[in-house]
Amino acid sequence: MTGGHPVIPGFHPDPSVCRVGDDYYLACSSFEYFPGVPLFHSRDLVHWTQIGNVLDRPGQLDLPVDSPSSGGIYAPTLRHHDGRFWLIVTNVSDGGNLLVTATDPAGPWSDPVRLPGVPGIDPDLAWDDDGTCWCTVAGVSQIRIDPYTGETFGEPRRIWSGTPGAKAPEAPHLYRIGDHWYLLIAEGGTERGHGVSVARGPAPTGPFEPCPANPVLTHRSTDDPVQNTGHADLVQAPDGTWWMVLLGVRPRGGSPGWHVLGRETFLAPVTWEDGWPVVGALVSGAQASPVEHRGGPGGTGPAAYRDDFEDTELAPAWISPRSRPAAHVTTKERPGHLTLLAAGASLDEPDAVFAGRRQEHLSCRVRTSVDPAQGCGGLAVRLDEQHHYEIEADAAEVRVVARIGPARTVLASRPLNGEPLVLGVDIAETRTLSDARTGPDTLTFGVTEPDGTFTALAALDGRYLSTEVAGGFTGRVIGLYAAAGTVHFDWFAYEPV
Repeated sequence: MTGGHPVIPGFHPDPSVCRVGDDYYLACSSFEYFPGVPLFHSRDLVHWTQIGNVLDRPGQLDLPVDSPSSGGIYAPTLRHHDGRFWLIVTNVSDGGNLLVTATDPAGPWSDPVRLPGVPGIDPDLAWDDDGTCWCTVAGVSQIRIDPYTGETFGEPRRIWSGTPGAKAPEAPHLYRIGDHWYLLIAEGGTERGHGVSVARGPAPTGPFEPCPANPVLTHRSTDDPVQNTGHADLVQAPDGTWWMVLLGVRPRGGSPGWHVLGRETFLAPVTWEDGWPVVGALVSGAQASPVEHRGGPGGTGPAAYRDDFEDTELAPAWISPRSRPAAHVTTKERPGHLTLLAAGASLDEPDAVFAGRRQEHLSCRVRTSVDPAQGCGGLAVRLDEQHHYEIEADAAEVRVVARIGPARTVLASRPLNGEPLVLGVDIAETRTLSDARTGPDTLTFGVTEPDGTFTALAALDGRYLSTEVAGGFTGRVIGLYAAAGTVHFDWFAYEPV
């Protein structure tokens, strides 16, 4: 099963997909970031466009300021039933499982229906022939619910334990396919042992018999460039073919390998043999569509983009840790600028004012024009509060700062006169290993001079902004922040290299 490119690159884990007519919709986890649950549209399963975020109002998504990084929103399930879109998800930082609905997947989505009787994470929704709604969660246990009110009936019941000896049976999805009900799960943990297994039974409640070929998908103990494959969902195309979306990572560098973009969304074809799914090789996002190509941005991410902040609202891809108060993040104060008003004194603080976009390519170039005359801020690459690099400016100087675990260091600086300037970071994937300890990439921070040349101030090893070092479930986000006063940004440009 040779690894390909992701169809939705960057930190977009735990994909869940459904089809309505010729249109596919897909949702992902968002963890501590607001707005939550990015939602994508496609006509071919390869080329995806983000059309919004499901949880885009404070009333839908409450992430307290003390919510830890990699807390928040876990593992949505997206379904279409009875003329409506349904999304069930877990907020591990506030109240547990909740359910929202919409007639238009681009929104608005409803206020949440709380599900206090549904325990655990990774909730799934499935309706049987008489309209009964079943919710299955990691474990793997199941309970009947009323999706309109959140009422539960009876106690959760364990319906399958997964493969003997495999840890963490989770991410259940239940489907009626032909004469059987199929239960798809992830197991082995979301790290290198991750995989997908399946069982089937005569009813949504089982009893379930495991597939004799389990796991039906895993890259464990292989040299495939895509690892940690799992947390999958199935969808059938209009032509009758079947497809699987799943998460995976792309480790780079020496041993043990570091993945920096987070868990990304991949695609694989599925055939059926003796009533069981057989998963084929991962489809490359750069290849032709498996169904029918109908245009749209490339499956390996946008070729390049520039945001001049002309709109009154930020595009859906912009995210912030825990909240994004309009008083602190706005495009309305200075037309054609993103204005940030500081709260926390640095990105070490959980209430830091930061707005960013996911890093989607292993090598890329980012630039932004900043006016620091009234404050202090700049351009950052963030993994969490303890792991981030940034280049920041105030009226007196520009400097490169690294936070790695308990250590915070100013690596380089040079004086300024308070004038607007262009800050930048070049991220270059490691392509040659000097030894087994070689990191995954190098991040070079600097400034663009008036004549257009880029002056590097500091170069940093990227391994310290990786999940293997920092832990957790997210990936890098590159963006803009304010650490003091008010900081204006004229534009933000991202280009793959």
